[in-house]
Amino acid sequence: MVDEVSNDRLHENRWWWKEKLCVGLKENQGSTYELRRRKHGKGPQDLHYRLHDPSLMATKGNPGDNRTRKSFSIFIVVGLCCFFYLLGAWQKSGFGKGDSIAQEVTKTADCSVLSNLNIETHHGDGIKNLHDLQQTKVFQPCADRFIDYTPCHDQMRAMTFPRDFMNYRERHCPPENEKLHCLIPAPKGYVTPFPWPKSRDFVPFANAPYKSLTVEKAIQNWIQYEGDVFRFPGGGTQFPHGADAYIDQLASVIPIGNGMVRTALDTGCGVASWGAYLFKRNVIAMSFAPRDSHEAQVQFALERGVPAIIGVLGTIKLPYPSRSFDMAHCSRCLIPWGGNDGKYMMEVDRVLRPGGYWVLSGPPINWKVNFKSWQRPKEELEKEQRNIEEMAKLLCWEKKYEKGETAIWRKRVNQGYCQERDSRVTLCQSTNPDDVWYKEMEACVTPYMETNNTDEISGGELKPFPERLNDIPPRISSGSIDGVSIQSFQQDKKLWQKHLNAYKRVNKIIDSGRYRNIMDMNAGFGSFAAALESPKSWVMNVMPTIAKRDTLGVVFERGLIGIYHDWCEAFSTYPRTYDLIHANGLFTLYKDKCSYEDILLEMDRILRPEGTVIIRDNEREVMKVKRIVSGMRWDAKMVDHEDGPLVPEKILFVVKQYWVAGQNLTSWR
Repeated sequence: MVDEVSNDRLHENRWWWKEKLCVGLKENQGSTYELRRRKHGKGPQDLHYRLHDPSLMATKGNPGDNRTRKSFSIFIVVGLCCFFYLLGAWQKSGFGKGDSIAQEVTKTADCSVLSNLNIETHHGDGIKNLHDLQQTKVFQPCADRFIDYTPCHDQMRAMTFPRDFMNYRERHCPPENEKLHCLIPAPKGYVTPFPWPKSRDFVPFANAPYKSLTVEKAIQNWIQYEGDVFRFPGGGTQFPHGADAYIDQLASVIPIGNGMVRTALDTGCGVASWGAYLFKRNVIAMSFAPRDSHEAQVQFALERGVPAIIGVLGTIKLPYPSRSFDMAHCSRCLIPWGGNDGKYMMEVDRVLRPGGYWVLSGPPINWKVNFKSWQRPKEELEKEQRNIEEMAKLLCWEKKYEKGETAIWRKRVNQGYCQERDSRVTLCQSTNPDDVWYKEMEACVTPYMETNNTDEISGGELKPFPERLNDIPPRISSGSIDGVSIQSFQQDKKLWQKHLNAYKRVNKIIDSGRYRNIMDMNAGFGSFAAALESPKSWVMNVMPTIAKRDTLGVVFERGLIGIYHDWCEAFSTYPRTYDLIHANGLFTLYKDKCSYEDILLEMDRILRPEGTVIIRDNEREVMKVKRIVSGMRWDAKMVDHEDGPLVPEKILFVVKQYWVAGQNLTSWR
């Protein structure tokens, strides 16, 4: 009811009136609008308008033209009468302040709030002018040496930390006074990556111009340089005959292909060929590798369109919830599984779902045959494998396969199969095995969740993918997440399908394959990713560490992937690694935590040139963001909520302009 609209609500929508007036002005060039108040004696107050349009004046010429103009003017008059009748009704209610709103809109209307977006990609080097928006400051390009800057994995800073247990390869973010407040440039010649699946096999040389891997891994069939592109034949250190043949070998033991194995973790992934070739089997792998002497491993993986982050098994727990992955994999990943008191295997056990598989390919498996070629003492290799076998038993893993240099274990489905281990290992005392952000690994085993019988899967049974995508996740059906019900989960699914349909009306290529690498910065239940689910794309679902409710486990139970992260810090990836970034309620979440400027500069760093950002938040936060990005070479367009302009939530669509290092930018203000 209009009588129930408060003065505060009306004031909050002043930006809406402003935009609607601007649209009218843009669509009716030559017209002028004048708002004025007229009072009818002692009767109710009302707002009226005067429309003066020179085109409506009597002219000589075709009478049909006059009739058309007359019809158009009547349409405008009727529409504006309805609009101001409603505004007058607010006044009549005693709550409205129509006069002050009209005056404020007349004084401050910014008729460039809306602009045209060029969402289609191209390889050009032109730079468009930014909107004439109020802005806080203009952000300048960083120096060219920062082209591949990774703030929390900076090589120079890393060397100042201890080398024990790979600590120096973990996250070490810069303090506030060392943060860059400039825009990371793309390398000269940068082009839009090839669409999937061509990108799996070819990456433009200009996008990651580093040849060291082509030399170091030449005989292992990782990567080859051919003219202006890199080619990835699909080989690897442990699968010289190609990733497909290697995966076929694993599939003889692991049910890859029937939907029961959907999420995988690839530790020490190299250029992520294993994950790249799993996609066509409907398996999605989260790959990670450190930023080390092999330049651009993770960068190559993401350029190929494969999920990956910069990371390492060192001293800190992996940024994933417990019971996340159906399969974990190490192909000569150089992780000392038999050492460090078994902590690394314990950490894999934490993130491995009951009934999940662990694959170890390479040393020390089959050491009797290979110790000479590996140039390692056989006694050392023998001890390492013995330690691995013993720890696997303590973790309740059953060895299923060993052939050549590959071994496969399966984690038991519940505690009932492994009662004897309690007296031989230390069980972790933490009540929340998902509390992992910057938490050190411990020499303890994450206990199974209790079950009623020996046939029940601890933590709940999952349906095969894609059925599990829309099925009720066990974490929700069991009621283990406070404040979340089955009904609220189902409503969330429907809501995000509705939101996505609204996005497509603005950005018609959102599910065309143009955007391969997608990030949801505040993922919730992962319903945005579920609505987008397609072989053409994948979504990195990020769970902010300050979120009121941790639902990342739900994301994995749906057959999607994600990660914990605090957006007050930089993300563990190279620049230009995402095609589309979605941020729902993120700025409201962080408004009292850290600078919007820092978050937006990080978004710009990881977004590809001509990539897209969709920011969904309340109007106040969206306007703050819009003022900042006016100085960031982002073309922006703000639109109303799909349910109408009175909904306080707004959506900002952004396209990052194309520009590269060394380009003459004098035309950009």
